[in-house]
Amino acid sequence: MFGRRALIAALVLLAGGIVAKAGSERPAVHTLAPAGLAKVSDYIRNEVAIGKIPGAILLLQQHGKPVYYQNFGVRDVATELSMSADTIFRLYSMSKPVTSVMAMMLVEEGKLSLDDPVSKYIPAFAGMKVGIEKKAEDGKVALVLEPLERPITIKDLLRHTSGLPYGYYGGGMVRELYANANLFNSDLTNAEFAAKIATLPLVEQPGTVWDYGYSTDVLGRVVEIIAGKTLLQFEKERLLDPLGMTEMAFFVADPAKFPRIAEPMPEDRNINPTTQVRDIRRPATWESGGGGMVGTIGDYARFAQMLLNGGTYDGRRYLKPETIALMASDHIGPETKIARDQNYYPGGSSGFGLGFAVRTSVPPGTTWPLGEYRWDGVGGTFFFIDPEDDLFGIFMVQTPTQRGRIQLALKTLIYQAMGR
Repeated sequence: MFGRRALIAALVLLAGGIVAKAGSERPAVHTLAPAGLAKVSDYIRNEVAIGKIPGAILLLQQHGKPVYYQNFGVRDVATELSMSADTIFRLYSMSKPVTSVMAMMLVEEGKLSLDDPVSKYIPAFAGMKVGIEKKAEDGKVALVLEPLERPITIKDLLRHTSGLPYGYYGGGMVRELYANANLFNSDLTNAEFAAKIATLPLVEQPGTVWDYGYSTDVLGRVVEIIAGKTLLQFEKERLLDPLGMTEMAFFVADPAKFPRIAEPMPEDRNINPTTQVRDIRRPATWESGGGGMVGTIGDYARFAQMLLNGGTYDGRRYLKPETIALMASDHIGPETKIARDQNYYPGGSSGFGLGFAVRTSVPPGTTWPLGEYRWDGVGGTFFFIDPEDDLFGIFMVQTPTQRGRIQLALKTLIYQAMGR
């Protein structure tokens, strides 16, 4: 049964232009067993059946060819339209690797350096301060602004050590200022966004703590300044159009495509206590390099295959192999003395590179591959790239509340299907 499904899926993907030329024909270290993949299908099907998610899509591609592709359930319980390869998803933080690739293109061209201070491109960043809570003699806590010990660098933006938090978790006076600034919901240009965030204090000194936040959004503005065009214009010119990532954008502009948009369950629409999932039918001014992109599984499959291929796709080079190797290396390891925030999303067995989490140790009871790199989005989507097995996986779903649980269960089942 699975063999026939896989064949049909391969033909569907081929027709849709997802299949890439294999980066290498070397035999896989591990292959996916049909019995194990049947358990993967059963798991996702059950999540739909019990009403946790409306539907989902999973693609596993090895040696440049899909070895598993399946649609589950519906795009939206309100319309009951079946999930399909052309369904459009909110990618949220899966935008970050795309923005990071754009920045690294500029690094390769010598137009940007990882050691450049952000203030070289956004002068207001030179005057930023760090907010420290101090208790006065009367017991009252006040926010004291202290000067930077060193500038925020481009590398800090790429690896989330800038001191720029999101502010919607963790408490403290600085995070409260970020939460009150309501940056997620204020539809600013990237220039206006960068100007506004430069007026807020940092939550830590640059280069001291991995603290997830608006770093990649600021990076998107730096890219715009160097490129001399909007982030989307530069992305389309250098990456999206050449790769054939035709649906990638910051909102869905064509009303004819609205029925293709995936929606979460009606009761599952909050990405944090103050913010609902974005209505991507409405035109957006903010081209959020950290969390604003939308796209299909085919779009992201082309991007992932390009990375897995070492920077090439269909005969065109986007990045050098050594650049991707640098991005997929740990840049916050013990030797850096960088601490990890309380919600360290990569998890205990992973460090963080220049745009991705990177596996640095094998989780207990598994043989999961070292060097696997990955990221996900708050809307539920996730991807992983496993160079050791010449494999990548992409899971598309819209569920802010169930995402962590489902991601861990699915990754475990996928690797079990590989005997890992």
